[in-house]
This record gives sequence, C-alpha cells and structure tokens, in this order.
Amino acid sequence: MARIYLASSWKNPFQPSVLETLRNAGHEVYDFRNPPHGKGGFFWKNVDERWEDWTNEEYIKSLNHPVADFGFKADMDAMKWADVCVLLLPCGRSAHTEAGWMQGAGKTTYVLLTDKQEPELMYKLFAGVFSNVDDLLIELSRHK
Repeated sequence: MARIYLASSWKNPFQPSVLETLRNAGHEVYDFRNPPHGKGGFFWKNVDERWEDWTNEEYIKSLNHPVADFGFKADMDAMKWADVCVLLLPCGRSAHTEAGWMQGAGKTTYVLLTDKQEPELMYKLFAGVFSNVDDLLIELSRHK
C-alpha cells in the first residue's frame, strides 16, 4: 500500500471523503487538516487575525513566524515521508506547489478531478489524471 500526501484545499468539500476512501483501501494518508502532531492544521489567522489585510511586506515577514515554520515543517515532513501525491481538485496555489515539489522529487503524482474542471495541459507532467476515486484506487493498487 502507498503512503499518500493528499494535496488539496481547506475549501474542498470532497477532501474528507477521499481521505476516508483512500484509508479504507489500506493506504496511509497524510491529512493536512488533522496532522499527526495533534495541534491541528495550519491557518494564517493563527499567525495574525488580520492576515487578510497584510501588505506584501507583512506577508513576507510572517513566513518566518514560528507558527508558519511549524505548519510548513509538518507538511514538508509529510511530503518527504510520502511516496505518492494525489492532487485533489479543486485546490489552490499551495496544493499545486506541493504536487510540483512531489513530482520534482521523483514521487508518483496523480490528479483527481471532482467537479467539472477547467482543462490544464501541464497535468500531463503527472503520472495520471482521474475523474473518479475508483479508477485512482485501481492505479494505486499497481503502485509498488
């Protein structure tokens, strides 16, 4: 079974069910919403309640905040631990950056489409694009 980094978005309503489906199939899956350290997932509001009003300079400075460092380390450690990445759409910049890092690190990376998505040519970089979790599970069963 695979060790999976499930890259997605806090806003993705499909993330909990896909996580459960992958785990029920016997895979170990990192959940960024509930990381194993038990302190919950990363939120910018834990750095500063007014984060949405930051200037670029405040944002850059906040990248070095201890809360940001802790959240980054948790996710980065999980990316290093995993041997497979599943990019679960819809998602944003962080998940795409994570998937790109995973692919660049030589880890098998798949894209899982949920709702209708705008086509993206560069997903051809990844090992496969799937429109349903059942087809992804079949592919994952071949993963060594």
